[in-house]
Amino acid sequence: MHDPIIPSYRLAKLVSAASVVTRQTDLTAVLQTTVDTGMELTGAAFGALGVLGEHGALIQFVHGGLDAKTAAAIGHLPQGRGLLGIITEMGKTVRIERIDDHPDSVGFPPHHPSMETFLGIPITVGGETFGNLYLTDKPGGFTGDDEALVEALAAIAGTAIATSRMHGRLRRAAVVEDRERIARDLHDAIIQDLFAVGLSLQSLGQKVENPTVKSSLAESVQRLDEAIASLRKFIFDLRPPVWTRRSLRGELSDLMGQLAEPYEASVDLTVTGDVNDLPGEVVDDVVQVVREATSNALRHSGVGRVNVSVQRGADRLVTTVSDRGRGFDPDTVERGMGLDNLRARARDANGDAEIVSRAGFGTTVRVVLPV
Repeated sequence: MHDPIIPSYRLAKLVSAASVVTRQTDLTAVLQTTVDTGMELTGAAFGALGVLGEHGALIQFVHGGLDAKTAAAIGHLPQGRGLLGIITEMGKTVRIERIDDHPDSVGFPPHHPSMETFLGIPITVGGETFGNLYLTDKPGGFTGDDEALVEALAAIAGTAIATSRMHGRLRRAAVVEDRERIARDLHDAIIQDLFAVGLSLQSLGQKVENPTVKSSLAESVQRLDEAIASLRKFIFDLRPPVWTRRSLRGELSDLMGQLAEPYEASVDLTVTGDVNDLPGEVVDDVVQVVREATSNALRHSGVGRVNVSVQRGADRLVTTVSDRGRGFDPDTVERGMGLDNLRARARDANGDAEIVSRAGFGTTVRVVLPV
């Protein structure tokens, strides 16, 4: 089965939605915005987001599409059983044409409006199911495009929820031990989730030709990069212990696996010299340079192997990404391959970027940063 080719105007809506959801800091606002956004993206008449407690029961339920009088008449929260419980048990998306026809459907309570088409998607936070997003009654039924868009929205919402929770915990933090635990959670979970969402948006950008949408997706990825940098600065300000020292080698190894997997390619990493004491901002720059250059090589070179090298000198760090693929003319290539981003990042760090490529002979990106 091929991935759905989502129209560019719908991807543009998703990009706009991502910006709205991630700007929220209050948890209830994040939940409500996610529901409203899901309804807008799909054309669903009703939407809801159920938050799960420790034992899988619903402890909070935010909805859209129901007027206040109808909601008051229904009264109690759903119990998370029947069809709603199936999503929690399976941990995956459920899309059906008619709710009443599903074998696990238990019907609706008194005063509840009738609903037919259904799309339910779990929202995960830190590897655990936080809750489920439900959308119903789209005229004509939900499509594969709807499913792909709302799954992306759920991933974005999961990150926003985790961040909102962390803000709440930070406001209540009063002792050093709690600050250290929060910093660890930020470092090990939230930053990785943001990074994964950035990769997902970057992948969506490869499926569209519309330059406006492509540019919007690239801007969203850039904003996520900035959010990651801000979180890392915040972690540093918390003054956590030794475990938070950045491992450039480890981060690059993880990145290589994430980038190479969709292409069934091989990315070889060589690190020379002591890189264990690099400042956090230098690690950030190297990781982003490698991500940009390696992504370009995997997408455009046409070869199955990319070489990444990081060399630590006395006063500088040299990062090289090379391939022996089809190559291009750097002076005539269209904008959008990330070359401007590479040069700008190196320039902002008082470094230098050199891009050498020749048709038929491959490409080498070399970035030198001061240490």
